[in-house]
Amino acid sequence: MGSAAAQSAGASATGSAAAAGERRIVLVVGDSLSAEYGIRRGSGWVALLQQRLDRERPGWRVVNASVSGDTTSGGRSRLPALLREHRPAVVVIELGGNDALRGLPMSMTRANLTEMTRAAKAAGARVLIAGMQVPPNYGRRYAEEFAAVFPEVAKAEGVALLPFFLAGVADVPEAESLFQSDRIHPKEEAHPIILGNVWPVLRPLLR
Repeated sequence: MGSAAAQSAGASATGSAAAAGERRIVLVVGDSLSAEYGIRRGSGWVALLQQRLDRERPGWRVVNASVSGDTTSGGRSRLPALLREHRPAVVVIELGGNDALRGLPMSMTRANLTEMTRAAKAAGARVLIAGMQVPPNYGRRYAEEFAAVFPEVAKAEGVALLPFFLAGVADVPEAESLFQSDRIHPKEEAHPIILGNVWPVLRPLLR
């Protein structure tokens, strides 16, 4: 989904600082939906999350390791180094949409999400999986099977699940007005809605 570079909401902090325990880390591993593709820097849901943490949970910092265009395979390959560098207490996995766009096997998506979840847990992190859905034009059966991958992995691994990352954005009558011209990436005004989806599931993990 796009080609924008990953952004870090806590760019000034280093892995060594995180290791020293200055602030506990929420690591977001996602694609362009989390990497502020096509919108102003600092206006995406991850940046808004940092603002909310600063107000309500000042002991926490977000590291945004999202890369536009990334797949679950890419996330799986990048995660071990991210875990070593940042030592997160919580990992948010927002990947899978590009797997569907590229027609990758669902078995691969499931396996990658499972391995990412297990790696994060083995590193001592709590995990939140952000569920994704595909438009109806993919076919009803494919759409249902794809949407089911995320709760299946979350249940099997005993981790938190956000059922649909883009709820209130992609599934509402005014959806067209909430997306950029490519009809894939949400506009800036949709990102507070996305954070509203993430926060109730993430908040219990901030302990």
